[in-house]
Amino acid sequence: MLPAGAPGQRFALVLEYDGTDFFGSQRQPARRTVQGVLEEALLRVTQCPTAVTLAGRTDAGVHALGQVASCQLVTRLGPGELLRALNAVLPDDMAVLRCVAVPERFSARFSAQSRDYRYEIINRPQRSPLWRRRAHYVWQRLDVEAMDKGCRELLGKHDFASFSGAGRRERTVRTVSHATCLRVGTRVRVELRADAFLPHMVRNIVGTLIWLGTGKLDLPGFVGVIRAAERRLAGPTAPPEGLYLARVNYGDEWQGVFG
Repeated sequence: MLPAGAPGQRFALVLEYDGTDFFGSQRQPARRTVQGVLEEALLRVTQCPTAVTLAGRTDAGVHALGQVASCQLVTRLGPGELLRALNAVLPDDMAVLRCVAVPERFSARFSAQSRDYRYEIINRPQRSPLWRRRAHYVWQRLDVEAMDKGCRELLGKHDFASFSGAGRRERTVRTVSHATCLRVGTRVRVELRADAFLPHMVRNIVGTLIWLGTGKLDLPGFVGVIRAAERRLAGPTAPPEGLYLARVNYGDEWQGVFG
């Protein structure tokens, strides 16, 4: 909490991290999390306890290229000084890429309009020691064209209950504005953008797209999975190491603030 009567400054931080050794993004007692590590670093730098708000949750083992955090700090440090000070004390698996001063009304979570996720698959006969913590390994040759056609079926407003994580939810309708699958050398990359994501939604979509890419499912079958709104009909949850929170989008009001 801030000292009584202290106005403070509001900052937004763009974070990159390797999620391998984190138990997810949200603070948990006695566990190493993204939020916990960042709040500890802020305390060391400013000597003032504060709580940060993250733009999106990432599970254990999931990475980020552009996670955003917002916080209120009592400090004389400007954005550039704060960025340098934080990177000096943060562990090797987390870094602040950008630090900006923002108005009081800005929230990393509630001001966001959409989020971009990326999923990386190593697709070759031999496994990759270098990518083992950064991508999911599939040895069968994937039909990327079929997977990309499946991605196009995800576009628009749908009930994505087939791809939701465990637990019943009343609201499972989401709007996907970008969905594609492409081959990058020996990797296959799935990119998704939506107004919001259900727990495990991206990983469950990827698991079902892999069925499509290996011929276990055809395109009409994939469309049927979407329309059925039944999790049991979709593919297995793809492992966390291939998933990245790539970018958080804030619309015209904040255009240019986060690069």
